[in-house]
Amino acid sequence: MIDLKKEKINDDWYEFTLSNHFMSISFLNFGGIITKILVPDKYGTKENIVLCYQDYTHYETNPLYLGAIIGRVAGRIKNATIQIQNTEYKLDQNESCHHLHGGKKGFHNVLWDFNTFQEEDGIGVTFTYTSPDGESGYPGNVNVKVTYRLTINNEFLIDYEATTDKETVLTLTNHSYFNLSGDLKNTVSDHEVTIDSSRILKLDKDLIPFDIVEDVSETEFDFRRGKLLQEGFVSHNEQNQLVGCGYDHYFLFDQQTANQVIVANNDSGRIMKIKTNQPGMVMYTANGMQEGIRLNEVKSKKYLGVCFETQAPSASLWLNDLPSITLLPNETYKKQTIFSFDMVEKKK
Repeated sequence: MIDLKKEKINDDWYEFTLSNHFMSISFLNFGGIITKILVPDKYGTKENIVLCYQDYTHYETNPLYLGAIIGRVAGRIKNATIQIQNTEYKLDQNESCHHLHGGKKGFHNVLWDFNTFQEEDGIGVTFTYTSPDGESGYPGNVNVKVTYRLTINNEFLIDYEATTDKETVLTLTNHSYFNLSGDLKNTVSDHEVTIDSSRILKLDKDLIPFDIVEDVSETEFDFRRGKLLQEGFVSHNEQNQLVGCGYDHYFLFDQQTANQVIVANNDSGRIMKIKTNQPGMVMYTANGMQEGIRLNEVKSKKYLGVCFETQAPSASLWLNDLPSITLLPNETYKKQTIFSFDMVEKKK
């Protein structure tokens, strides 16, 4: 059985909840923000596995970008400048002299139009928004469609689609912080993560990628056989320390496994798999998380969640040999990320 509920939060905001026999997902039409994902542990207890503000008014500013759709360009753009067809465009400077996550008028604080739907094997909501030419400094009128869908097979699908009337740049993602311990009982230090990646982007002191590490073998960035996140937290690797003792790096997928990412927490028994047609992702372990913000269960602190921001790299704007984020008027941006959920150990 699958079900969709809609609750009015205020004059403009609605919270939708998609549920099946196993799990449920809740999200807002404001920012497309995912507020809750309830998944059972190995004893059958359903708990929230994403970070959520206790007071929903905090989503208006959302300093942590909790659960939101990120765009037009997810990630950092060096010096808040892009060049298209010999024309230079100045973007919002919202992180020192750089541009982060679409700027002040990013998709994380947009009120999206919506339509609900039900299919034979799932149920969902489609969000739409037209980003006008010049918004946050980007060229082109861009029509964006993002669909959230829950299936009877415990898959949560996010489909991204966009078109433009002028050459522009675009790469979208979702910025949910996951914590499989459930209801934020622990940090993510004991989460075991497997990533189909042998290459990462190296960061400078401003966290701007400046080079490609072609082989991560025998480093804290080699997750191909699985690794606990805490190994990066205590690492003396300069790249781990640079970002606040953890991870905030882009991983290029090798595209050699069915799931690009597998996350497991043995204490709760929860397991999450991520499959995508994106070329890579930023894994961020909340090393720089602002502390003391009241979340639904506890106050925010370092390492309380981990983001898996599947996307093409913004660094392709200044580094060669990376997947492009250019979108042309005769093209359709079409990307998908699938999160599937299970238990390491089934309830007996």
